[in-house]
Amino acid sequence: MTTTSSPTPVPAEDEAAPIAQLTPRQTVQAISGLMMGMFVAILAGTVVSTALPRIIHDLGASQSSYTWVVTLELLAMTATVPLWGKLADLYNNKLLVQLSLGFFVVGSVVAGLAPNIEVLLGSRVLQGLGAGGLTALVQIVMAAIIPPRELGRYSGIFGAIFASATVGGPLLGGFLVDSPLGWRACFLVGVPFVLAAIVLLQRTLKLPTVRREVNIDWWGAFLITAGVSTLLVWSSFAGSKFEWASGWSFVLVAVALAALVAAVLVERRHPEPIIPMDLFRNRTVTLSIVASALVGVAMFGGSVFLAQYFQIAQGYSPTKAGLMSLPMILGMMVASTIAGGLITKYGKWKIYLVVGSILLPIGLALFGTIDAHTSKYMLWAFMIVLGVGIGLVMQNLVLAAQNDVPARELGAATSAVSFFRSMGGTIGVSVLGAILANKVTETLNPGGASGGSSAVPNVAELPEQARVAVENAYGAATADLFMMSVPFAVLALLAVLFIKEKALLTTSGAERRAEEEAAGKLVQDDV
Repeated sequence: MTTTSSPTPVPAEDEAAPIAQLTPRQTVQAISGLMMGMFVAILAGTVVSTALPRIIHDLGASQSSYTWVVTLELLAMTATVPLWGKLADLYNNKLLVQLSLGFFVVGSVVAGLAPNIEVLLGSRVLQGLGAGGLTALVQIVMAAIIPPRELGRYSGIFGAIFASATVGGPLLGGFLVDSPLGWRACFLVGVPFVLAAIVLLQRTLKLPTVRREVNIDWWGAFLITAGVSTLLVWSSFAGSKFEWASGWSFVLVAVALAALVAAVLVERRHPEPIIPMDLFRNRTVTLSIVASALVGVAMFGGSVFLAQYFQIAQGYSPTKAGLMSLPMILGMMVASTIAGGLITKYGKWKIYLVVGSILLPIGLALFGTIDAHTSKYMLWAFMIVLGVGIGLVMQNLVLAAQNDVPARELGAATSAVSFFRSMGGTIGVSVLGAILANKVTETLNPGGASGGSSAVPNVAELPEQARVAVENAYGAATADLFMMSVPFAVLALLAVLFIKEKALLTTSGAERRAEEEAAGKLVQDDV
């Protein structure tokens, strides 16, 4: 006979009326703090993209450091998303969100005051820890308080916010770099808003707390983190610090695979696994995870390396480079918002996934044709195509997974989709960054030592002949990176085509969780 511990009653002040009874206005107020925190956290990862050439130049760092400033935050975020997601199934979600915001504030302050590249890289890890929590928790809380049928509308708003932060960050970063505040303001500008979000959450977000005996899978968390981190370190260094086919590659890949295999064995046996293996028996969740990982390569790779392309290959100032990204913002915002509203109205969601998945490889292939002299109007058209594709796909993959799992696995399913999307993006940035560094080095120094260790140039300070050579080298290398991303987007389309559309549920995650707990107690009493 199997028994389960019943939920422990909570003090009255921790209880809250079902959030589903709130009006749309009240619900928006309840999630406003979540949206604000998520916006600033995403902004932190993108606001530096336009500023990075100036940051790396001022700190005397190399092209490999350029990639690591982005990669380290993504790595910390990616490795911790599953742990945050599991904690969300066990502990008070509001407290966890505030804790992740706290990590983010500390990391942002340290980054803004960093005296050298080493301190900056360390601060990015702290920011990644906070971003990992928000990546998992914001969507989990939204699913807990809003039924899937209504979630489309709010997911559209969330997608618009994500789009604004993802591509609007470079615009803000460029403005700050060109202003008297300098690049350090890119890290500090969001701190007041995060603090405001913490206060707003304390006042507006009311979630019921169910306390029960828990047994956190620390070994699983360690093995997953170790395996993913080792894999990402290998993808970052291979091709630059050592050859892809080398002893170091063999050792790092072997260690990563051993850790991940051990993690799977631990997860299968543990009563509270970080990533329940049963999730992968669900066809919708599995295909959503696969598609998210593949989309991550396109999404992160495009936003990171486009800013560098605009500044180095086309000679734009940081502010103008940010302005160049506006068409992608509009494409993502309009697509995400309109699709979310239509999903809520009609209850159909797969058509938007398919259309977005078709536009992604088309947009990437168009960017594969660019060079240092491509007109801005063509670039804008390409960005609209890519932005609409991302806007239609990203949030709807999460919605599809959330709609097809029991409420008790809502946190794990949401974090799994986000985890693999982040991991795909992190590996994409690492690998593409190493390839870009090598291609530029080989072009500018044919027959010389490669490895991407040369300093990132400030084209405004170069003589005419050298400037033209650098612009052409970065233009050609960036085009190659986008063309390399096309097969991944095509595979994402294939995964989406096999996802089966299911009717959206009309009860929130919190209501479903209460029903499942009640049903489980009845079964226990009958036994």
